Amino acid sequence: MKLGLFMMPIHPPARVWAESLDEDRECILLADRVGFAEAFIGEHLTDRAESIPSCMMFIASVANAAKHILFATGTANLAQIHPAIIAANVAMLDHMLQGRLIFGISPGAVQSDAEILGLLDDDRNAMFAEAIDMIMAIWTQEAPYDFKGKRWTVGTAATLDREAGIGVMHRPFQTPYPEIVGSVVAPFSPGIIKMGERGFHPASANLMHANWLAGHFNAYAQGCANAGLPADRSHWRICRNVFVADDEATARAYGGDDSTSPYRLACHLVLKKLEMANRLMCFKANKDQPDAALTLDWVTEELGIVGTVDSVVDQILDLHARTGGFGTLLYACMDWLDPKLAKRSMELMGEQVMPRVNAALARSQAAAQ
Repeated sequence: MKLGLFMMPIHPPARVWAESLDEDRECILLADRVGFAEAFIGEHLTDRAESIPSCMMFIASVANAAKHILFATGTANLAQIHPAIIAANVAMLDHMLQGRLIFGISPGAVQSDAEILGLLDDDRNAMFAEAIDMIMAIWTQEAPYDFKGKRWTVGTAATLDREAGIGVMHRPFQTPYPEIVGSVVAPFSPGIIKMGERGFHPASANLMHANWLAGHFNAYAQGCANAGLPADRSHWRICRNVFVADDEATARAYGGDDSTSPYRLACHLVLKKLEMANRLMCFKANKDQPDAALTLDWVTEELGIVGTVDSVVDQILDLHARTGGFGTLLYACMDWLDPKLAKRSMELMGEQVMPRVNAALARSQAAAQ
């Protein structure tokens, strides 16, 4: 099992922006040093807590300093930008990183982002599907391009000068393009089946109750089967709110029990957003659980993997067993309210928890043979 990072990020909305951006970059560099394999960076235009409006700009700002980690757009919100712009920017970033790039995609889930762009009443899922088709076509077909959709048009026939390189777009460093990963932010989503059919890989969000996760891979496997493709569990990523400490009392307090916990703040903010969007089903243990049962205490507890090294190892192994297995655990970033504790948690994850998890999985696999 690989260890990755998911940086939404979530900071106190009133925090000084420059400070939180500096902290986010420091978090990436620490992850690079302690063995995290990849880092997904989110983006939102109108969210003061999730405060990176351009994941690609952020990645470019730290790429040269982080020498090993793979970066991922987490996600590029395809319904919000012309597909030719995304295709060009991703291709450039992939060359800057010399292939250390994963292309994470989604329509864009924040309602206020859609509103500020005049898209609130539009079918953003249809726009998303049209955009990814165009992006992949730009990367795999020759100029002049001639793609006409309901929302966008891509073409350079009237201005093409192939010899001068005019009207011809750059392609990614990776051939034919980077790994494409789609976020899964609903218990039941037909989009997961489509991911499997297209050869994309799923990443289950940290706001999802663990009871829904096994169904995500089943839907993905159905899509793969529809297309005659293998469904490989190593391609599945699951994100969780993880905090590790040297003692259980500190883990419980900072990981959610204390009123000032950054994990509690994150759950409070996401709970409010999903309630406004009428999407509380994500948090529920089953479809019959009443909304009133989704207290902040309950949500924080249910979405967390919190404890000492021994406890967190056991919880991750339990999650692996409950879901049938997955390839990468994405560690959700929180605000560094206490930088010492936040850094220690990441160090323990990379240097102690994951080696023990993988040793236990190797023993189980050997025993089963």
